Amino acid sequence: MPSLGLFQSVRLSQSLSPQMQQSLALLQAPAVELRSVIAQELLNNPVLEEEVETAAPEEGRESSLEALAEVEESWRDYLGPTETKIAVSDDSEEKHQYFFDSQAVPETLRDFLARQLTASTDDPELVRAGIEIIGNLDDRGYLRTDLEEVAGLAGVPQEKAEEALRLVQSFDPAGVAARSLKECLLLQLRRLGKEEEVEGKIVECHLELLARKKFSELAKLLRVSVPRITTAANLIRTLQPNPGGSFRRTEREAVIEVDLRVEKVDGTWTVIANEAAVPRLRINGAYKDLLHASGQDPSLRNYLREKIQSGRFLLKCLRLRQQTLSEVASAVVACQTEFFDHGLSRLRPLTMSEIARRIGIHETTVSRAIANKYIETPHGVFELKYFFRPGYQTAKGDRLSNQTIKAAIEEMVRKEDPRNPLSDQDIVEAFRQKGIVLARRTVAKYRTALKILPSHLRKSAA
Repeated sequence: MPSLGLFQSVRLSQSLSPQMQQSLALLQAPAVELRSVIAQELLNNPVLEEEVETAAPEEGRESSLEALAEVEESWRDYLGPTETKIAVSDDSEEKHQYFFDSQAVPETLRDFLARQLTASTDDPELVRAGIEIIGNLDDRGYLRTDLEEVAGLAGVPQEKAEEALRLVQSFDPAGVAARSLKECLLLQLRRLGKEEEVEGKIVECHLELLARKKFSELAKLLRVSVPRITTAANLIRTLQPNPGGSFRRTEREAVIEVDLRVEKVDGTWTVIANEAAVPRLRINGAYKDLLHASGQDPSLRNYLREKIQSGRFLLKCLRLRQQTLSEVASAVVACQTEFFDHGLSRLRPLTMSEIARRIGIHETTVSRAIANKYIETPHGVFELKYFFRPGYQTAKGDRLSNQTIKAAIEEMVRKEDPRNPLSDQDIVEAFRQKGIVLARRTVAKYRTALKILPSHLRKSAA
């Protein structure tokens, strides 16, 4: 295994070589930017090429579409947290203005689907089941729970839950409320009238062959021409494996690409790289042969040697980037196991220096590795730096993260007497009884961030 020393912190002084600067820049670059750098390198260095599907099946399985297919298993693990809803009376101008002023995000996927649901049916059982389905979608738009549980939560027969699922799956965006990548793609093909065509047959039974670009084999299996398979593959590639992706909460998030994901493997939370995020490169073997055959032309030999060395260094940088990112993320996951098991309320304080000590690299290397990198978890997609946060110490010496404090405030408000809601000072006192000292302005800041009304407005809304 290559050493992580390449990415050890270096003082940015006159001694920092151009190659070292390149390696540090690649470590820090998010996937979108990295692909741009790679595209430029492919233009500038003729000995580099992107790997095409000529590999053996065990290598080919790392291609992008199959990597997406493997993601579906993690979506079945368990439900994510539901959002806190606050009842608001329409006849209160003050409450209306409060909510108007506090909304800093565009319409969410759940809001968009809920509007379609209420416009589509007056059947109260369908509405209840539809609300449960919509509430259990992850941020990609996939259904996280089974219909038996939906039926139980909504208090309806399972047949009604199945009817509600079909209804929600008919909504925009196409592919929403699917339970797997295959179902997501088939729902979209159905709208295009292609579910029973070659495209649907490929998605239904032969995604792995498509992922490996085995067009000739697909043509034989489906008894069609290779050009017909190519046409089908091109259409399938236009489908959206992430139907909820256009409902990101900020303009920046609209271009988010997940670098890593977390799945439970044999009872252990495991970090898995998104191989599809960055193109796979290699040195073109023809140029190596040309280098050996160019003995009588020193200028050609020097040119080829320089390009091959440059290409190899880039490949090494990319490997070490992925290794460093995976090791940092794995250390984060190991430190935040309670979060992955139980959700946001169990997020613990964590510093970059703690991770640096854990894996034996410098703190600044951790900082570069997590910059603009995103990880998919059963609780949603998070920027890696989200898991690094200061916290508070209880009288017993336990450390609590800011997010844990916020979750506790949310829980207190959820359980409060609606006729006598808790004031910010009441919440301060409740924390003090638990050995946690907070300022009232801190509680007010967190409450506002959680979009929770002040106590006098909550009382009038009850």
